Amino acid sequence: MAISVVDDIKSLSEFKRKSREVFQQLHRTGRPVILTVNGRPDVVLLDVAVFERKLKALNLAELVAQGEADIKARRVRSARAFLKALKHGKKISS
Repeated sequence: MAISVVDDIKSLSEFKRKSREVFQQLHRTGRPVILTVNGRPDVVLLDVAVFERKLKALNLAELVAQGEADIKARRVRSARAFLKALKHGKKISS
């Protein structure tokens, strides 16, 4: 989802004048719209469905990073030991 410099960057003044069109564009394209103030990027608008997908991906990436850190720090156990503890209802430490 590449941002279009021509279509996806708008001034705050333009957004105020054409907010309905900007929202339609957000929903139609799925691309973020960057609002500028005094010619500088200030905020990013994003369709909520796209935001939720991005948030899920970010959360998953964070979990993967935590897992990689655990592996690097040798905070691991075998799958067999984990499944045995799970089967016997023991508390699984995180």
